[in-house]
Amino acid sequence: MVCTGNICRSPMADVILRHLLADAGIDDVEVSSSGMGGWHVGEGADRRTVSTLARHGYDGASHIASQFDPRDFDRYDLVLAADRGHQRALHRAARTDADRAKVRLLREFDPAAVAAGTLEVDDPWYGVTADFERCLREVEAACRGLIETLQALDHADGTADRPAADRTDATKDES
Repeated sequence: MVCTGNICRSPMADVILRHLLADAGIDDVEVSSSGMGGWHVGEGADRRTVSTLARHGYDGASHIASQFDPRDFDRYDLVLAADRGHQRALHRAARTDADRAKVRLLREFDPAAVAAGTLEVDDPWYGVTADFERCLREVEAACRGLIETLQALDHADGTADRPAADRTDATKDES
């Protein structure tokens, strides 16, 4: 999950996806988040992000901001950008076509967002509580869609009925 400074959108997505994956019993997906810039490295998530998450039953208090490193492409199968600006920056940071192919917009996994043509998660940083609430709804819908996609892929390759510990690395999907 990648946004600008890793204190609003991407930590929200990180926390929500981890929570939803656990609820779905999916334990073979590694999730992390980072920012394109390093301004907030080492800081916690924005207090408004943490409080919005808490109001919805998520715990974002332990988040520590980090900066995206192009070597992260070696570690992850999927790199999700909050908006098109991040998507372009990630494409520039990619060293290979294979790395560029890993970059997607988070909201591509929300069918309603795709139908409406609203694939970016707007930055709530300069906004008010309602903007953080909107951000959470958008991120949550996209994360639910991502889980449905992972489950469909899992069923398609025949691993759905096997315990996660029995699955090979070839079936491991990482965000």
